[in-house]
Amino acid sequence: MHLRDHTPSLQHLRNDAPSLFLLTTFARRMRKAPTKSEALLWSQLRGRKLEARFRRQAVLGGCIVDFYAACEKLVVEVDGAVHRTPEARVHDARRQAWLEGAFGVRFVRVDAELVERDVLAAVERVREALR
Repeated sequence: MHLRDHTPSLQHLRNDAPSLFLLTTFARRMRKAPTKSEALLWSQLRGRKLEARFRRQAVLGGCIVDFYAACEKLVVEVDGAVHRTPEARVHDARRQAWLEGAFGVRFVRVDAELVERDVLAAVERVREALR
């Protein structure tokens, strides 16, 4: 389970120092225990393999995003089963719209099943988004 999946609404996001500290601490723990699909995709994104520097479980505006290439302003989200419910889709859409507006980032969403089935196809989706 991810903290971002339990955020009831965007208005509850806080940017004060104690909240950001807790969020950063949680993101650090998530880096140490990635999902299978996140670990597979990270193995392909790390080390500037796509000529962009990605950070994983990056804190951005009170949210944790799966992967973030700051210079490219690109967020990569790996969407597993928890993201398929109607409530999760609404939450993800609001969160994405807010981050796009607030930080001028672009999103590419990759299905976790695709990553696990064909990681190179998932990487190609990210590569296309970098162009």
